[in-house]
Amino acid sequence: MAATSVPNAAEPNSVGAALRTYLELTKLRIVTLLLFTTLTAMVIAANGIPPLPILLPTLIGGALAAAGASVINQYLDRDLDAKMTRTARRPIPSGRVAPINALIFGLALIAWSTLILGVMVNWLAALLALGGAFYYVIIYTALLKRNTVLNILIGGGAGAMPVLVGWAAVTGELSIEPLILFAIVFYWTPPHSWALALLVNADYTRANVPMMPVARGEAVTRQQILYYAVQLLIISLFPTLFGTLSWVYALAALALGLGLIRMSLILIKRKDGATARSTYKFSTAYLAFLFMAMILDTLLL
Repeated sequence: MAATSVPNAAEPNSVGAALRTYLELTKLRIVTLLLFTTLTAMVIAANGIPPLPILLPTLIGGALAAAGASVINQYLDRDLDAKMTRTARRPIPSGRVAPINALIFGLALIAWSTLILGVMVNWLAALLALGGAFYYVIIYTALLKRNTVLNILIGGGAGAMPVLVGWAAVTGELSIEPLILFAIVFYWTPPHSWALALLVNADYTRANVPMMPVARGEAVTRQQILYYAVQLLIISLFPTLFGTLSWVYALAALALGLGLIRMSLILIKRKDGATARSTYKFSTAYLAFLFMAMILDTLLL
């Protein structure tokens, strides 16, 4: 009796461990940030909180699309991940998930996302979410990442797609406003990603991935981070210039943009990992606070 009770007692733990492992594949922190940009676009498009019958399925469908794309990204990059210290413990290279199981899981998540968004929201939102997953998996991961230093510059569009999904979910169409939001995320991606690349340059060099620090050197990368931070500041003011948001958002965008430029200037002077890490963390907070300012501007004014 004792021998048969041990597997039964261990089974819940095994199931729980498997669920945690598959959730790890989805990169929930990244999904959460993308969902926040989706929510922001929805709030601006609706000029307030969107109706729950639209809001909930959009967020669920968007989460599934982003999660599925992350899973398939790790399936395709499993050989690179095994070579890099930062990623070697991920579920696939560590042997906790079989590659084929991850692929099936990722495809299922994207399929469910398309179905939920198409049936419960609208098919434009569904196609945009599907297009975002395709952009990330095929254009960025399969075609660009291993082959060109432009991987982040072009691939940044994948992370900007959720704002289009959110806008289309509310309005059923696209216009200049969501394209400006798209541009903000698009121009935010290079300084954010290159700050991280400076931190893990040895990993990318070992895996022969042509990220900016590997292909052009760290000095050029630091200069490019500043260059894109300046462009980002200018573009971040467009929602006010086009009348979508008010001066409250503009003040926040100006303060955050100047803060990122300041961090970029410090990064040029201090060529150490601590400064690169601080810049990376600030860039993450930058996007979250910028989009929070958009929501507050819309709801309070």
